[in-house]
Amino acid sequence: MAGGHSHPLYLDQSSPVHRLAPEVKIVASVGFTVLMVLTPRTEFWAFGVYLLLLLGVAFAARVSPWWLATRSLIEAPFVVLAVLLPFLGSGPRVDWLGLSLSVEGLLGAWNIVAKATLGVLSSLLLAATTQMRDLVLGLDRLRCPAVVTQIVTFMLRYAEVLAAEARRMRIARISRGDSPRFLWQARGFAVGAGALFLRAFERGERVYLAMVSRGYTGRLPALYGPGPGLAQWSAALALPVAAGLVLAVAAGRAVFMS
Repeated sequence: MAGGHSHPLYLDQSSPVHRLAPEVKIVASVGFTVLMVLTPRTEFWAFGVYLLLLLGVAFAARVSPWWLATRSLIEAPFVVLAVLLPFLGSGPRVDWLGLSLSVEGLLGAWNIVAKATLGVLSSLLLAATTQMRDLVLGLDRLRCPAVVTQIVTFMLRYAEVLAAEARRMRIARISRGDSPRFLWQARGFAVGAGALFLRAFERGERVYLAMVSRGYTGRLPALYGPGPGLAQWSAALALPVAAGLVLAVAAGRAVFMS
């Protein structure tokens, strides 16, 4: 079960959120994200409330807002399109600082940036408070398809092994005077990547044969165990329930205003 393997986003803290069972945190995070995405984009106040809810969870989990802000920059390449929408959109336009911007494009850009940012923050909070092996355990308890949990488990177990193998190959290549740094020197890197793929494939074959010889039949041992109690479910579902109330008010306002 990939014991001892943690991911770089996990913060080893002692907080009520860390102590929650992984499956309740997964359900809460997914539920919050779905409800937030369903919120009408013109209800700007609702997204502010969503942000406050996430900051409340971060406070309870002892996760710094600065830590969340710096890690959320990972979404930057995916929202580049949003910057272009106000210029490329059609329909009514407004003038701002000498620029002619599409109203529909501005709303579309806001919709993308706001929902993507809140979704990333929710995912970061889940990652910061749950170790990777516990995430797999939570997915297994939620009856996620076994093939998915097995792939993730093996990936966790051997990602570090393959990374170490890649480092050894790089050191060996550099020690022989081959250190490609430019595009026209990419052949050495490509050859190394191909060799690493072959080594990974061969290692996978050996591991599979070893597992079969030890009784592996296509399923890992069941990981269900005792589930969380009502108190944990109630604490975790407070976030999506609050988000649901905000969505209900926002949707009602949108219908009334239309």
